[in-house]
Amino acid sequence: MQITLEALRTLVGSAHVLTGDDVTSRRVDWMTGAPCQAGAIVRPADTEQLAAVMQACHALKQPVVTHGGLTGLVHGAEASPEELVISLERMTAIEEIDQVGGTITVQAGAPLQRVQEAANEVGLQFPLDLGARGSCTIGGNIATNAGGVRVIRYGMMRQQVLGLEAVMADGRVVSSMNRMLKNNAGFDLKQLFIGSEGTLGIITRAVLRLQPPTPSEQTALVACHSFDALTGLLSHMGKALGGGLGAFEVMWQNHYRLLTETLARHTPPIPPEHPFYVIIESLGNDEIHHAEQFREALEQAFEHDLIVDAVIAQSSAQSDGLWAIREDIEGLIKGLAPIFTFDVSLPIADMQRYTDALEKQLVQRWPDGRLVVFGHLGDGNLHISVSVGSDAPEERHAVETLVYEPLKALGGSVSAEHGIGLEKRPWLSTCRSQAEIELMHTLKQAFDPHQLLNRGKILS
Repeated sequence: MQITLEALRTLVGSAHVLTGDDVTSRRVDWMTGAPCQAGAIVRPADTEQLAAVMQACHALKQPVVTHGGLTGLVHGAEASPEELVISLERMTAIEEIDQVGGTITVQAGAPLQRVQEAANEVGLQFPLDLGARGSCTIGGNIATNAGGVRVIRYGMMRQQVLGLEAVMADGRVVSSMNRMLKNNAGFDLKQLFIGSEGTLGIITRAVLRLQPPTPSEQTALVACHSFDALTGLLSHMGKALGGGLGAFEVMWQNHYRLLTETLARHTPPIPPEHPFYVIIESLGNDEIHHAEQFREALEQAFEHDLIVDAVIAQSSAQSDGLWAIREDIEGLIKGLAPIFTFDVSLPIADMQRYTDALEKQLVQRWPDGRLVVFGHLGDGNLHISVSVGSDAPEERHAVETLVYEPLKALGGSVSAEHGIGLEKRPWLSTCRSQAEIELMHTLKQAFDPHQLLNRGKILS
């Protein structure tokens, strides 16, 4: 590294500069458990300390990688021995909640679940939700523009951010801690940092939107006999619930059967004999009226031959049990290892043709290959898992080619919500034009001319 450990200790304190086993004991890849290889880890307490670290790094051309909750899936947190990791693990404060304005101001290292709980304590809610809620951090959620299970109702992380603060590569602090829904004074600079994966600046604080609570949550697991019925059900429930549809999470039969029958990790609420299964969540206010509305919507779906079986959760425990099937990523990994995972988006109308063709091509090349699919159908996002018996690099590339190349003609994306990182960088041109990529390089050069921030991620 270019910067000395002594210089770092002067800036943040000796206890907050980690080396040796304290570095390698950290796992930077949730899937593989790969150890951190950085030259050192520095843990600033606040924006001021982080800015001082970046000023020193900029003077010495020291490259850095930012760490949040380390729940990413595209190798965005990997660091070489020549790089310094800046961990935001000490920057976890919930600074302020404005109940009248409906905002919460937090440091970037605050875990998502802690922010959710803080909002709930004052009778409001922070609507972003995903399976890694206990570990992932707000800074990481913003840097990757996280999605989750309620995008269909509340939008992506981008829609939850009113303002943010970031430290630039040269240590300058850009504080745009806007708390207003309406602010058209010049460029909305926060949008450049959202989804930039730490390549344009290090997000340190944010002002987030809070929403009114939805005290009534109705959840059901239903089965559909065809993809046409599935898409018809999505349209029907959206209309019948009058804007109350909170989640529409689909599991292909191969996903549902693997977890409930093959691995027997969950008791199947519905037999695993149908092509598609959906967790439907409706959010409302009046519990009695809302429950009646939900049941009526499902009854109408039966009448229109959109569903063939259904189970409505009668308690929060039962609801949690339904969601546990959908969120059992650990079981998925154990059942398919070695496994390649993908996070793609494409038009809903093309999904069945795409997955059918993918499965056919996989089996032709690898007769024992397995494909498992689930996802957020309502926002066009599919999570695809593939097992071909080996995780060798050449096998990965071959599978990636089958998964990614068809997306270009469909107008799809190689990353719906996980980001690009290192893993998907070779495939960026599949879903971004040359002009778009050139503009990304222009922005990177303007913000970080010495390529100090998360170098090599997203762009080569």
